[in-house]
Amino acid sequence: METTGTEFGPWLARQLKLTGKSQTELAEEVGVTRAAVSAWVTKRSTPRPEVVALIAQALGTDVATVHTRDTDTTAGLPVGWYHRPEHADRGREMGNAATFAFDADVGVLARETGQNSLDARLIDNGRPVRLRFTLHEITGEKLADFLAAVQWDELYPHYAAVAGDARQKVSRAVKAGLKDLHERDRLVLLRVDDYNAVGLTGDEYDDSVYAAVVRRTLDSHNEANGTSGGSYGLGKATLWGTSRLGLVLINSTLSEPYEGRTGHRVVGRLELPWRRVGDEALAGPAWFGRADPDTPGARIARSWWAEEDTVRRLHLVRENAEPGTSFLVVGAHDVAGLAAGKPLGEDEEPDDNGDELRRMHRRLVEALGRNFWAAMTAAEDTRPQLEASVRTLRDGRELIAEERVDPAVAEPSRTRALKAFLDRGTVARLTEAGQVAQATVPLKLPGGRDGRSTTGVHEAVLLVTDAVDGEDPTNVMAAMRGNRMTVRAKNVPGVRMGANPFQAVLLTGTAAGEKAPYALEAERFLRAAEPPEHNKWMQTEDLTNEYASSAHRRVTTMIHAAHAQVKELLAQPKRKSSAQREGGNLAKRIAPKTNPKPRPRGGATARPVLADLQPVVLPDGAWQITGEITVPRGGDGWGARPTAVLAARSGPGFRIAWAEMEGVRDCEVVDGILRFTSGAHSAVFRAVTDPATQPVRGGRSGLVVELDLVEGDV
Repeated sequence: METTGTEFGPWLARQLKLTGKSQTELAEEVGVTRAAVSAWVTKRSTPRPEVVALIAQALGTDVATVHTRDTDTTAGLPVGWYHRPEHADRGREMGNAATFAFDADVGVLARETGQNSLDARLIDNGRPVRLRFTLHEITGEKLADFLAAVQWDELYPHYAAVAGDARQKVSRAVKAGLKDLHERDRLVLLRVDDYNAVGLTGDEYDDSVYAAVVRRTLDSHNEANGTSGGSYGLGKATLWGTSRLGLVLINSTLSEPYEGRTGHRVVGRLELPWRRVGDEALAGPAWFGRADPDTPGARIARSWWAEEDTVRRLHLVRENAEPGTSFLVVGAHDVAGLAAGKPLGEDEEPDDNGDELRRMHRRLVEALGRNFWAAMTAAEDTRPQLEASVRTLRDGRELIAEERVDPAVAEPSRTRALKAFLDRGTVARLTEAGQVAQATVPLKLPGGRDGRSTTGVHEAVLLVTDAVDGEDPTNVMAAMRGNRMTVRAKNVPGVRMGANPFQAVLLTGTAAGEKAPYALEAERFLRAAEPPEHNKWMQTEDLTNEYASSAHRRVTTMIHAAHAQVKELLAQPKRKSSAQREGGNLAKRIAPKTNPKPRPRGGATARPVLADLQPVVLPDGAWQITGEITVPRGGDGWGARPTAVLAARSGPGFRIAWAEMEGVRDCEVVDGILRFTSGAHSAVFRAVTDPATQPVRGGRSGLVVELDLVEGDV
């Protein structure tokens, strides 16, 4: 027999289930023994060619369908909508809370779906997961055909019931979606395809990737070792949240067979609140699929193996047989993008329906580049983890050509830095333009509450490089974990005025390299410190439950150490530097002065000395001082408190306050006192005066910095 589709045995078993026939009934109709049918189903044998025609007749289909077995027979249970009935206790959910966790924002959608695709990547073949976004506005006949395929006439009463209930938050979005559809005769579809991914594998209802995405809420189904990007199971909800109609259709090609098949596993899910349609009260969600004969009354809809024509009419055609999943967001909109009101580019012309499609296209490209530039960057002669593109169509015709997201365009400086790290082309310190400096930053891992988690020091990798002209913003440090999605991107505070604009990257966990100590432990720890948006590290409930209550401080300490390391790589005070000019004003006099306190008897004799100062006058009139302190052997037992005094011709001078002070190298600020790293020979600090305490602007008077010393805790 031909074997172009499913194996004959599993295919026959499914057709018997769909048609409600037993093996005995088929045997009687075909004229064979029940044992023969059992042997076909269990794959111990296949029917003779002359019997195939009889099987086709018994199943109500044609011989070609039995030979190819790439679809189910048409005699099975129908494809349609199943709406979950009201709960037995008559409780009501007025919407799926998961869909409100994020804004209706295509930028957020790009981030969340990109993260999910990275987590689902097939890594054994060394190829990237390929992510493609397709915006498609359909009108006229194409719209009518799509609505017929999705059985709109059956759906519409449910939308009308929701839109008519002004008490429900969802009703406003549904009203807008219906208005756009009926008054403008158009529908915006947004399809998200990934290739070289796992696909929605596994059982329909039990624990599986498919069930986690299609059947459940707040089920991430990610691996237990904590290296994946997602952890809350909320990311998929952005698909439904971006649909004004709460409708998403799915077509998946599986990496592992289910029911003997891998291609065209199709299903739809609708997210609406509680509603009453006619005499029937409904709980909320609904599924589009084939009636499941194994459920009571065959009412529940399950996925089905769709034929080519159905996939085409539902706008779910995938470009090849590579495993992965296609999600179609029906009635896509971008509330956040519209609110931002970003104008069209110079080379863009508004069309009859405004600039909505072009704005959404551009925001998708920007979001993919901003969040996944590192995942799109690879070492020489290797391929990246992710490739992404965006295209826009109108009624099947190209409106905006497919645009591949280029990390070197999205983040040129940081891409250069990461590539230098991957190609082992970094330096210890920046001496020339275009170089990438590399340093390590410690992350002290806390023990877990269960007592089993490993403690240790993970060495994150810090990269710093000059910013490319025109980049905005600059002086930003982007941080990430192993999947290389940007988790945190914040300005580095306290950078001295006049420093060259730079960009920095902090690689943690497995992103720091295969040999980075405690990489997996760092992945688990930092993942627990991420909120559902995965856009920062903070004290979360997961972190509190799994680690000590003060564990979040380890992250803060790592970030502060990274900031200090950045500034050390950028600016080191030159010995015997003179005062600098700022805005034409000359700081006529600035002098270091060390004032040791009386030393307790028996204490150390070596004292730190303020050896050098580098002053800068800031635009608001404040002084910014970068100072170097020499620490002789044994001098690290002292503490130092810098004070600022405006010079006077006579008298003690006018003391002014510091607005901020920080340790740059081998020291930290504790209660206003600099404490030195054990064994340090010198230390660097930076401080900024409070202009509100200055009688004159910086540069109009001399400044004296005094160093008061205290020994130990005295």
